[in-house]
Parts: sequence; C-alpha cells; structure tokens
Amino acid sequence: MPARSDPPGYRTLLVSVDDGVATITLNRPRRRNAVGDGMREELADAYRTLGRDDRVRAIVLTGAPPAFCAGADLASGEDTFAAPGPEFSAAGVDVPAWTLPKPVIAAVNGHAIGLGLTLALQCDIRFFAADGRYGVVQVRRGVVGDAYSHWVLPRLVGIANAAEILLGGATFDGVRAVELGLGSRALPADEVLPAALELAHDIAVNTAPMSVAASKRLLWDSFDLDRSAVGDRETEIHLRLMGHEDAREGVRAFMQGRAPSWTGKPVDPTAEP
Repeated sequence: MPARSDPPGYRTLLVSVDDGVATITLNRPRRRNAVGDGMREELADAYRTLGRDDRVRAIVLTGAPPAFCAGADLASGEDTFAAPGPEFSAAGVDVPAWTLPKPVIAAVNGHAIGLGLTLALQCDIRFFAADGRYGVVQVRRGVVGDAYSHWVLPRLVGIANAAEILLGGATFDGVRAVELGLGSRALPADEVLPAALELAHDIAVNTAPMSVAASKRLLWDSFDLDRSAVGDRETEIHLRLMGHEDAREGVRAFMQGRAPSWTGKPVDPTAEP
C-alpha cells in the first residue's frame, strides 16, 4: 500500500498512512500537546476516517516530542473546569479507540497527564517512555478522572491499584506504569514510537483482518460478559471465520513460509450490521 499525505484541515493532529499503518500525532508541541483548539473533535474525526478505511490495518497514537499529552489545556486558568458549557461530556473523545475495528497502539513517548493518560487507556496496547511522568491527576484539580477511566482502570489493574491512581492523583514513571499493568513495555523515550510502529506493521502484514477485528471486539466486550457468554462468542466467531478463505490462506502461508495474502476486511463478521 502506498503512503498517503496528511489529510488537510487538522490544526492539532498530523496523520499519515504507510503500508497499512496509520500514525496519528497529537501536534500542539508548544502546549505539550494539551487537549484544546478542537483536538477532541479532530481526533474523533481521524478515528472515524481511519476506522472506515479498510486499507488501514493498525493505528499508532503518539505525541509530538517531548510529550505525549499534558491533558486538558489550562490556558483558561482557574476557569478551565469552572465553565464547562452545555455540550460538555467527560467521555474524552466521542469515538473511543476501543470502538475501532482495528488495533490502536498508544506510543506514549513522554509525559501523559490527566486526559492525556486516560485517552491512552482507551487504546488496545500501550508502550511507555520509562522516564515520562504519568497520572490521572484530576482529583488534585477539583474534578475526577474522565474518558471512562473509572470503567477501564479497575479492569486493567484491579480495584486497589485503580483506587490508588484515581483517588490519590499522584504521578509515576513508565516503569511503575508497566508494573501496575497500564502498559506492556517501558522503553527509552526515543524507542517508544519505533517499537509501536514495528508491532503495528507486523499486525498489518501477518494477522488476518477479520480475526483481529473480532478478537478486539470480544476482548473489550468481555468486561461485561460472563464466562459462558465469552465461550459462546468464541464459538460463533470461529464458525464465521472458518468459512472464510483467510482460514485456508493463513495455514497455506505458514506451511509455505511466506507472508499471507489476506482477502478479508477489518470487520468483525459477527457484528450487527
């Protein structure tokens, strides 16, 4: 797949696509990529656009150095949280990363504070810069964690660690973030994005699009399902996938020692139309 240029019109993001991998860069470096100037709306639009593009197989979310995202833009000073407006929602972004039918990898290459971290928690996979600072600090600003953090965190790290993160509001480094279970790797800052892109390209080439879409959806849905329901869903997914050519192609490619040539689209075949 050829690379494509950044789509026009985004003030706060850079978006590029190369060989099936899209990279979204939060791009307000003078504000340490704080969420403001329409970034929420632009990120939702980028997610929608890339989610619908069948040529995109994986998405990497990162920030323009040296930070990932400093959270809410505090340019309004003490009125930052005091005047929310009639359309306010604590969801963070209207299209959470977990709703996309393809993996979203957060390359958290520097500090991620407040909303900056909770947006990363909506992604499927997270790599952290070891020396960055991270925290859901909102209780120290007179509000509470957002972007579904009270739903995600207990399921990622357990109620005790979630309580420490949400109720204490303290910051910690990337090594501690991985120890807590917030991510899978803590790396030097300059290695975070390359590692995320390497994984994304591996997914784009070597994993079946429908299989990944179905598995991702079930992973997130499993938070609200019991064991029997998960087993039923796995059976339903298998029956749909086994009837598709990709179930043959995956075995053929493995036996022949070559990269697979997938024909399925990144769509869960069991999803409601």
